[in-house]
Amino acid sequence: MPRIAGPCAVVIFGVTGDLARKKLMPAIYDLANRGLLPPSFALIGFARRDWADEDFGKVVYDAVKQHARTPFRQEVWDRLAEGIRFVQGTFDDESSFERLKATLDKLDQERGTGGNHAFYLSIPPNAFPVVCEQLSKSGLADKPEGCWSRVVIEKPFGHDLKSAEALNGVVNGVFPEASVFRIDHYLGKETVQNILALRFANELFEPVWNSHYVDSVQITMAEDIGLGGRGGYYDGVGAARDVIQNHLLQLLALTAMEEPVSFSPSELQAEKIKVLSASTLAEPLDETTSRGQYTAGWQGGERVVGLLEEEGFSTTSTTETFAAITVDVDTRRWAGVPFYLRTGKRLGRRVTEIALIFKRAPHLPFDATMTEELGQNALVIRVQPDEGITLRFGSKVPGNAMEVRDVSMDFSYGSAFAEESPEAYERLILDVLLGEPSLFPVNAEVELAWKILDPALEYWASHGKPDPYESGGWGPDSAFEMMNRTGRAWRRP
Repeated sequence: MPRIAGPCAVVIFGVTGDLARKKLMPAIYDLANRGLLPPSFALIGFARRDWADEDFGKVVYDAVKQHARTPFRQEVWDRLAEGIRFVQGTFDDESSFERLKATLDKLDQERGTGGNHAFYLSIPPNAFPVVCEQLSKSGLADKPEGCWSRVVIEKPFGHDLKSAEALNGVVNGVFPEASVFRIDHYLGKETVQNILALRFANELFEPVWNSHYVDSVQITMAEDIGLGGRGGYYDGVGAARDVIQNHLLQLLALTAMEEPVSFSPSELQAEKIKVLSASTLAEPLDETTSRGQYTAGWQGGERVVGLLEEEGFSTTSTTETFAAITVDVDTRRWAGVPFYLRTGKRLGRRVTEIALIFKRAPHLPFDATMTEELGQNALVIRVQPDEGITLRFGSKVPGNAMEVRDVSMDFSYGSAFAEESPEAYERLILDVLLGEPSLFPVNAEVELAWKILDPALEYWASHGKPDPYESGGWGPDSAFEMMNRTGRAWRRP
């Protein structure tokens, strides 16, 4: 049976942003709709707006009606709405946090939230220190025995290793590490969690999940959208910091880790930390990395502009919208197997996948004409949008001749299971309220990921501009050259 959260309140800082409106508020409603929130639950918004509780309630209502995954039920909404409150304030104003504390104290009495509070920082990272300081000053971060106070932090977790260490120091100066939940929404996806089941619940795959059989691993997160209107956030951040440092290196860790003693948070985190500790960028970086910036082109049947013509971006911006790196995992299991990580905007289609490309068979009984259409065997875990797993292997073509070509065996979540997968934020928010940290990166994981990526960022910063690539394609020429040098090629998802 699913676990139901105990009495608690969630405070969202940054309730006027897209994340809160499109993801957080709908996810909270969906949890309530599934019966996973207690009757004694409260939701508090904190922002500058001059809103009454009813005004904020209308904002939440509109977000739920527009973006919730589960059907709208009036009785569920009415019960949730009873615990919705709003506190007007600014991050640097101590009196605002005193009002927040008074509101929470009142809810503890009226709603029975039990002094258990989760603070969701859906705000820019440069505001984390001041909010944490105010939570400490107001006494909201300190709880008596039997109650809890937790902080939820959205990425990016710093700008590089040095800033990540400083940020971790600030947050841990107020909240102990066990009370810090760093959200990486990819880790809440059903298909990402299924990596562990695929590997460790099946004897079929684990024997070949190593360098004896695997030639290379490709981890791709491609998006077909551009960055119009997101210049304020994205310019100066770039694809590598935005996606590789967190999402893709976490997928690498889950793919490459050894079997944990159990699925307890400490055991899972220990195995991921071991893998990240053994991972480094392959060199030389001019041959093993690539970065690009999309130019004008055709996407989905319409003409689109390049990044430098997008609203909010400087015409001299050197922010990359495509990044690819090669990572060596120096463990006994993976020595000699390159892990290729790539991400980009305005690529051919929206897709996230992990592909294990296997070594070629000797083909001794076959002559070249029999296998000329046969590629390498591959196991592909499709994270989104068509969640599932594909196994590609060779099969004889019907007919008199011995001719072998690729075929695919496909598993799809949508056709195999009647129940719809929860949205990632539903799972992660519930885990925060349950105090279940398995799916949240700890300090060491964040800092090790920056340690892996930083050399590439420093190299790119001192070596000119990103290479151009046409919108609707699959990245710059340098990305294809990076693979060609080793006799390999990128998969076309």
